[in-house]
Amino acid sequence: MFDIFQNTTRPKKDLFFIKDDKYDVRLGEVISFQAENYKASEVVILGCPQDEGVARNKGRIGAALAPSEIRAQFYKLTNFGVSLNIFDLGDTKIQSTLEETHALHTEIVEQILRDGKQLIVLGGGNDVSYADGAAIAKVFGKDNWLAFNIDAHFDVRADFPRNSGTPYRQLLDDKLLSPKKFFEMAWQPQSNSKIYHTYLQNLGVGLINFFELTKGAASSPFFIENHFLEILNNHTGEAIFWGFDLDAVRASDAPGTSAPSPIGLTAEDFALLCGTAGFCQNTKLIEFTEVNPRFDIDNRTAKLTAIGIHKFLTSIKKAG
Repeated sequence: MFDIFQNTTRPKKDLFFIKDDKYDVRLGEVISFQAENYKASEVVILGCPQDEGVARNKGRIGAALAPSEIRAQFYKLTNFGVSLNIFDLGDTKIQSTLEETHALHTEIVEQILRDGKQLIVLGGGNDVSYADGAAIAKVFGKDNWLAFNIDAHFDVRADFPRNSGTPYRQLLDDKLLSPKKFFEMAWQPQSNSKIYHTYLQNLGVGLINFFELTKGAASSPFFIENHFLEILNNHTGEAIFWGFDLDAVRASDAPGTSAPSPIGLTAEDFALLCGTAGFCQNTKLIEFTEVNPRFDIDNRTAKLTAIGIHKFLTSIKKAG
């Protein structure tokens, strides 16, 4: 059997915040990274600390630092509402090329999913979506999974070699993802090519841009969520993948990303959707990418991602 522990590095112990107050327990005190506790876990955290794909895409590098920074903020949060058995596997061992890293990461994710765990992936660059998606396709079947790309960008560039802008193009071209089960959510017209929009339209991919997604949000707090629920109601019984690129969130709320924008989802929108992902019992993998600590302000983006993970976990409990 493929050994996930030999192919990952353990998270640094000092990231696990210890308050030592029985009346104020923090996640760093209850989440384990000891190998003997993996089997009993229900949810696994896995990092992929690389930004080679971002560099290839001529973006600003720094996302390789994100898994550790997100953990540092996440493990300071309280365990209020979190009753799941959670295990932090650590990080995929980064290889000499992006292609090799993706291949190894796919094997690790595949094994975790086959072990019956739900998975939280911390990027790194958004290119990891290809590796995560390939693993889901192997485990659940190429035509039996639903993918949400919640992102300001399509990430279907026709570039070679692969980069942070190509993961969903790769999944579509490799027939690992059905276009009818792929949804581009919160994309911004000014940040995408008309050519790629036409490409996605011709394939029959679901396309809801940021303005369509949020136009009624001021009058209804669930307007954004309802777009997702309508799609989910039409795709019951399938494995679900949620890809959150933090540049989908406006820069005032998430300044530390690879490609920030002054417009985007609010922090509250983001947290709500993370809760929606947790509430869906068929969610198999939730992925957070493009957090860039080099450009963050007061760890605002890492903190927001940590809050999103917390919201995801507490919503799983409610679904149970």
